[in-house]
Amino acid sequence: MLKKLWSFLLMNIGALAVAVNVHFFLSPNDLATGGVSGLSIVMNRVLPDLSLGLIMLILNIILFVVGIIFLGFQFGAKTIYASFALSFMVWGLEAYFPMQEALSNDILIQLIIGQIIAASGMAIVFHQGASTGGTDIIAMILHKYFSVDVGKGVLFSDIAIAVSSIFIFGPAVGMYAFFGVILNGLVIDYTLQQFDNNKEIVIISQESEQVRNFIVHQLGRGATIHHAKGAFNQEDKEVITTILNRKDYTRLKRYMTDVDRRAFITVHSMNEILGQNFKRLA
Repeated sequence: MLKKLWSFLLMNIGALAVAVNVHFFLSPNDLATGGVSGLSIVMNRVLPDLSLGLIMLILNIILFVVGIIFLGFQFGAKTIYASFALSFMVWGLEAYFPMQEALSNDILIQLIIGQIIAASGMAIVFHQGASTGGTDIIAMILHKYFSVDVGKGVLFSDIAIAVSSIFIFGPAVGMYAFFGVILNGLVIDYTLQQFDNNKEIVIISQESEQVRNFIVHQLGRGATIHHAKGAFNQEDKEVITTILNRKDYTRLKRYMTDVDRRAFITVHSMNEILGQNFKRLA
């Protein structure tokens, strides 16, 4: 129960970070950097009587209805909640913290800071098994009917929104928006890697049995044993391969310093790990 509450809290923190970017950084500078928020910023110029949060809410409802028609009920409860929570948060920020003008005259620095905040928030939401909806639905439709990769579908949708802003806000703002789309993707990828910063550790040690026992019993991790032979002396060796997070890797390194300083160890950063006790295959 506590784990679910913590996940719920993190999801709201992530959505709030995205809402802060939309209200304080993107909207005052007319930066439509993709997603429902970007499309809403474009439409807000066409429909100035409607608040940005309300437009986002309406668009999310429309997209979910379209998604149900073309995809069926494939949306998790977390994604539905996060999408509407983001819309209401933007609506609330508009009501209680109205922005009369941009925070500064430097659009670029506002774009960079805002996108870092938002991308970090989106990464937190993604890590909880949800998303902020929006263009994800368009991407899923493109994937189902035209076999377009979902990641590429999201990118194409976001770029299309950024390009459309050129016709509404001018080429200079449109180019900033396009840069924001690229920056957003880079920061999300980097942040997600920090959440799952696992390393593959390969160890060849004279104290192989002790090392195995430490990994299994002290760290509570699994390991794979390979039998190899040295090229120079033809000596039989035991090769231990395990996957550890940063904390456990630090403990292992400290242990190896005490047990076998002559051990041969290689460390590889892992972008993604599927199966076993890690991420599910589907």
